[in-house]
Amino acid sequence: MRTDTLFLLKFSIVAATIATLVAVIPAQAQSSSPDEPTIQLTPADHSAAIGAKVGVHHAYPANNAAGRALRARQIAERRRMNNASGDGNFGGTILQYTGDVTSLGGNVLTSAVSHAIYLQRQTGSQCTIGTCWGDPEGFLRDLGNSDFIHVIDQYVGLRDANRYTVGFHATVNYTPQATPLLDSDIQAVVHAVATHTGASGYGHIFHVFLPPGQDECFDSTLSECYSPDNPATFYFCAYHDYADFPDIGHVIYTVHPYANLPGCQVQPGTPNGELVDSTDDIVNHETFEAITDPDLDAWRNESGAAYLFTDEIADECQLLVVLDGEYYNDVPTFLIGAHRYAVQLVYSNEQHACSSAASKGNP
Repeated sequence: MRTDTLFLLKFSIVAATIATLVAVIPAQAQSSSPDEPTIQLTPADHSAAIGAKVGVHHAYPANNAAGRALRARQIAERRRMNNASGDGNFGGTILQYTGDVTSLGGNVLTSAVSHAIYLQRQTGSQCTIGTCWGDPEGFLRDLGNSDFIHVIDQYVGLRDANRYTVGFHATVNYTPQATPLLDSDIQAVVHAVATHTGASGYGHIFHVFLPPGQDECFDSTLSECYSPDNPATFYFCAYHDYADFPDIGHVIYTVHPYANLPGCQVQPGTPNGELVDSTDDIVNHETFEAITDPDLDAWRNESGAAYLFTDEIADECQLLVVLDGEYYNDVPTFLIGAHRYAVQLVYSNEQHACSSAASKGNP
């Protein structure tokens, strides 16, 4: 392992008071070198997050009352925006098939390297990647080598193999505070890692994983959050977004709080267990959407059907099942790359259906 590809970042973020050590290593590596340089993160990282232009977070609603309320507000806000445009139909397109998505003209990712960032508590209970998240990088690696990833080809205009790969990962040690983390804190962490690795722009996706028990909210109102301990504000399980930083430019990221709990988890009895498959199901969902709608202005359903309006290609295929009074993500089991996973399908315009592979005759 080359030490010139390794970085050790040490910093403090003002808003969340996150005292951290960030070890950035190639995803395949097992340990880091004691000779890695130490880099001090300045307040400029948090300032960059505050000064960044960001999208309207596309959330994966929790399977509960608050999540359903968030979904209703998302639809209402999108309808308000469409009516303000004067034609009542964003982009002016009338879809032939209710389920099909349409391009709004925004960018897509024709290829991308995924990088995982794992948040670890500075004190108290510590996680290994396996015990808290399973193996999301292994899943992403299998996904990039699968037939499943080629459902994307129709939306990005390429059919070559090996376009979606896995790069380095970072481990962030932080001191939890009494209040939840905010999206601006996540942006500051992503900014730090992107700055010191040069991994910014449309060729990279950062996946940020939070440990069990860590709440996270969109903003300081603390009103729309991942907060299993507070059902009134427990609105989402994950989301994807982008940030345009004033110094390093465009960065695409996804946020993954702990998934193996009611409101976010897959149904019992999946092949890899609920921890692994719940994490991978949501990583799968957000990755497909970050690729086909990275700036929240590309592939979406803009039909008049209320139950599909604003949906991205993974939203349309998110199915639920009720078992013993609890809602679960209802996912099929199928081969992805070299292993079997229980994750949701994604929508294919070519097949006018949710699918696990590209149309017949395509890779």
